[in-house]
Amino acid sequence: MSTPSPRPPRPNDRRGFEIAIICALPLEADAIEALFDYYWDSNGPPFGRAVRDPNSYSTGVIGCHNVVLVRMPGMGKVHAAAAASNCRASFPNVKIALVVGVCGVLPFKHNGEEIVLGDVVISEGIIQYDFGRRLPGQFIPKEGPLDSLGRPNQEIRGVLAQAKGIRGHQLLNPKLCAEYPGSAYDRLFEASYRHSEDQKTCEQIGCNGKLVPRLRLQATRASPAPTVHFGLMASGDSVMKSGEDRDREVEARDIVAFEMEGAGVWDILPCIVIKGACDYADSHKSKVWQRYAAATAAACTKAFLDFWVSSLDQGMPKRAVDERQIQPAFLVPFSKNDLFAGRDDVLARLQGLLFHERRRKAALVGLGGIGKTQIALQLAYWIKEKKQDYSVFWVPALSHASFEQACMQIVNSGDIPTSDSDSAIESVRRHLSSKRAGKWLLVVDNVDDAQTVMGSVGAESGIYRSLPQSDEGRILFTTRYQKVAVSVAGQNIIEVPAMGRDEARSYFKQALIQKISSSDDQVIDDLLTLLTYLPLAITQAAAYMNENLIPLTGYLQLFESTDRDRIELLSVKFQDDTRYEQSQDPVATTWFISFNQIRKANELASRILMFLAYIEPKAVPQSLLPEGESQQQLTRAIGTLCGYRFLDRRGSSEVFDMHSLVHLATRSWVAENDSENEQSQAAIARLSEVFPTDEWENRDVWRQYLPHAIKLLRCTENDWSDELCELGFWAARCLLVDGRVTEAVELLEHEAAVKRTTLAEDHPDLLASQHTLAGAYQANGQIKEAVKLLEHVVA
Repeated sequence: MSTPSPRPPRPNDRRGFEIAIICALPLEADAIEALFDYYWDSNGPPFGRAVRDPNSYSTGVIGCHNVVLVRMPGMGKVHAAAAASNCRASFPNVKIALVVGVCGVLPFKHNGEEIVLGDVVISEGIIQYDFGRRLPGQFIPKEGPLDSLGRPNQEIRGVLAQAKGIRGHQLLNPKLCAEYPGSAYDRLFEASYRHSEDQKTCEQIGCNGKLVPRLRLQATRASPAPTVHFGLMASGDSVMKSGEDRDREVEARDIVAFEMEGAGVWDILPCIVIKGACDYADSHKSKVWQRYAAATAAACTKAFLDFWVSSLDQGMPKRAVDERQIQPAFLVPFSKNDLFAGRDDVLARLQGLLFHERRRKAALVGLGGIGKTQIALQLAYWIKEKKQDYSVFWVPALSHASFEQACMQIVNSGDIPTSDSDSAIESVRRHLSSKRAGKWLLVVDNVDDAQTVMGSVGAESGIYRSLPQSDEGRILFTTRYQKVAVSVAGQNIIEVPAMGRDEARSYFKQALIQKISSSDDQVIDDLLTLLTYLPLAITQAAAYMNENLIPLTGYLQLFESTDRDRIELLSVKFQDDTRYEQSQDPVATTWFISFNQIRKANELASRILMFLAYIEPKAVPQSLLPEGESQQQLTRAIGTLCGYRFLDRRGSSEVFDMHSLVHLATRSWVAENDSENEQSQAAIARLSEVFPTDEWENRDVWRQYLPHAIKLLRCTENDWSDELCELGFWAARCLLVDGRVTEAVELLEHEAAVKRTTLAEDHPDLLASQHTLAGAYQANGQIKEAVKLLEHVVA
């Protein structure tokens, strides 16, 4: 969160306004005016309007911008076009018009992402869906190039691209004081179920059709945080009040919302439409959501204006411009956990170490699933709210590849200056070590592998040496390995214990959808005891009960009937005893129950789960996952895994994370079902199918895929098939292009050794591999090895 923006000076006349906000309904305009930071109309002579301009205007300040608010006399394209034309006459220097208000939305986007009432949609384009020819019994839209509305201008497209980034999405999240109407009023009926009486509400006539399940509404008892969506908006003079017609329009065009003013403004002023969802564009409309939706749209508009750079900055004091350019960053890949409970002692100790005793480094250490990451996340949002002069950055350190990828994302956010000669890791280190970075917190999450952190002889240097150092900076590590905690933080270590009984009770009750009475206390206590008060185990148990509508007693009976031998088997199968020697059995038992339920309920979700066991658990792109027979099937499978919290989507992107202990448990589950060979071959086949060649235009793709390919290659190091050799060859070539020569040499040596056992000495495939290996030797400074191998190749 940034510090308050400096107020711009009062414009000399109407030419000093570059931003117009246009609203059709009084409640929409009231929501915008309530967010004015200053009112010019109440502090000085009026700015007036042009001759014969009938518009009503209010002028003021939002953030660091002078804005003019236009109140339309009515709804629809005609009123909007007239208001925009008159506004342009009175305020000739308007560079952008924001059409702000309420709209109807599509409840599910094409990628399966939910839109709920109160969410905000920002237009990437406008479709005039009611413009066409009306024939007997048929309407044909006119969609020729001369009939369609143009795309936004280059400046607006640039602002939209910035707003859609990781940091942009976080800054856009509406900060509300409006009262949430309640999820009980957010009801989505099936599209075919019609509202029988137009002038009465659903409550008055007793609408009782089948409701479509909404996972976002089920996930929390509190009001869901509004989410910002980007996409095409359908604009027309008629109100969309039919779920079936809505779905037909969406099938023909990739639409996310329906509104009535954007098309009127679009060709007159450079325009963006920002509207809050007040209904689902069906017959079951309710005005109860309009004020809340208008408030979310207004709050998002205020946040959106932070991205707009005025051409009038030369009129602002230089210090004001400079302050706006060095606003603190908040780059955290997770939303705030609204269900977080307890941990007051741990948070207080952590805040004391970092900010009162001013220790530059601290570490949270404890068992996998104990809640270290969630505590770090809570601290990050506490800093965002309470220490607004701090930037917050977040990087996972599961492997060197994961760490580097996170640094690339920080650099790509635009907040870190870089040069062509610097790596992403070096750019982040240099910037945060400089005075220009100001105060900051860096969370280094999942620092579990000693070699990854500290490095070892003959291997790539550890990430610890790449971390920034600054008197103004703080670094928080999370790890389950005591040795790593001591190495990175010395004595500044906080041991994270299991939850206390009261904390666990409170958290469990919040996580459950079903109502809990005092008569359930003993059952809850018995279950929490079996779960050892571990937050991750509690979360998984609640998710399973919520999804399957199982009562407490039913789940307790299911849990107690589990074979203890399976728990021991999971413990034996752990791949790294130094990292997970303290892993407690009940966690794995809970996951095994859910794994088997998924296998029975969703075959594709089960295949994806088993595929994930063989690749890196962090930053998994959706394009890497096994495909189903249709996109809808894949969306449902991913939704199942996200519903169990086995996958977490990063914001609104198509990138997912899997908890590392869940990842390990999945591998043990695969082994227990005697399907390791089958599943490893399936994973090899999928990665070999999608992994690209090393051409430069493929770089963005193979940089995403490389950590996963390397993980798979190392998991099957002793049994490389022809398919794996091919994957290893291209992965190594991509590593060479990326300058990661040591890793490339390691892969190429193994690949060439395998081929020597199966191919003749003069076979073209073997010679090609050896030639590439020789080039890697040369790049790595191993000249003798390179010359020797080349002599053999050309002989």
